[in-house]
Amino acid sequence: MSHPDHPHTHDDHDHTHDGHACDGHGGEDGHGHGHAHEHGFGHHHSHAPASFGKAFAIGIAINSLYLVAEAVWGVLSNSLSLLADAGHNLSDVMALGAAWLAEHLSRKGPSARFTYGLRRSSILAALANALVLMLVTGGVAWEAVSRLITPYTATPAGRTMMIVAALGIVVNGASAMLFAAGQKDDLNIRGAFLHLLSDAVTSLAVVIAGGLMLLTGLHWIDAAFSLAISVVVVLGTWSLLKDSLDMALDAVPRKINASGLEAYLRAIPGITDYHDLHIWPLSTTETALTVHLVRAPAALSAQEEASLLDGIVSTLRQRFGIAHPTVQIETQDYAPLCHLTDPHAI
Repeated sequence: MSHPDHPHTHDDHDHTHDGHACDGHGGEDGHGHGHAHEHGFGHHHSHAPASFGKAFAIGIAINSLYLVAEAVWGVLSNSLSLLADAGHNLSDVMALGAAWLAEHLSRKGPSARFTYGLRRSSILAALANALVLMLVTGGVAWEAVSRLITPYTATPAGRTMMIVAALGIVVNGASAMLFAAGQKDDLNIRGAFLHLLSDAVTSLAVVIAGGLMLLTGLHWIDAAFSLAISVVVVLGTWSLLKDSLDMALDAVPRKINASGLEAYLRAIPGITDYHDLHIWPLSTTETALTVHLVRAPAALSAQEEASLLDGIVSTLRQRFGIAHPTVQIETQDYAPLCHLTDPHAI
């Protein structure tokens, strides 16, 4: 597939080229093909990610204040559950900071070196958030198991646990709601949402654990609840880890109906075959596609071919959510000369 030699530094538009060689080095046969791509780098297309800058600022501020208070009270009350929750809140603040930075970087335009911009930073932030959450949770689980095997000599203060954790439900729950609207469409926002939601659940469990300790006097409940919380958080984070790792490895995003897209390509009037189909994430919200389509040998005017390309690109964007489609049309007599003959990568 042929691309221009210059970086993609211009805004949304379509264009067509005739007579490019498939390997990008020019052709001598004169078997031309049309080539169109839609640049999704402007700010006016329908898939532009929403800005959560204010939500990040508020979330970082209130969680920073709360984690300091919770850590202090966790030490004073000898509560592993509170310290576990404080650890999660620390990872929350770090995760929110990373996600905010990634959102900012992903909005930077393309450059001569980074021809897609820094959109991929949002994928890296989501992956980092999942890994950090797993590591922090693993550390808490390890400590909880240790305390269950060898009981801690100090006695956790159940009433203090309940008061501080109840405040945590409010702080983390309110913070999570700031990102609820975007967590279904943006994996980076979903990572921030899961961090905060897991801490709200953790705080709720700490309140319950504190109440049970006051009623029963069984202090191992603190460690047992910490272990149970860790299991729940790991289970909830697994999908985030898997999805972000898939995106980092250029897997087809889950939101893309790949089989439906292939069926559409086969059904385009005048198109007899396709090859070199690739679909991959540019960011946690935007998807790119490249494909070579083979058309019947019937002669098409430049206007007809441009209309065909425009229709295909529009459908890929509107029906299938492809923010940056690149479509190359080849004639049947030229297609065998194309070096990129793999049917697809999906």
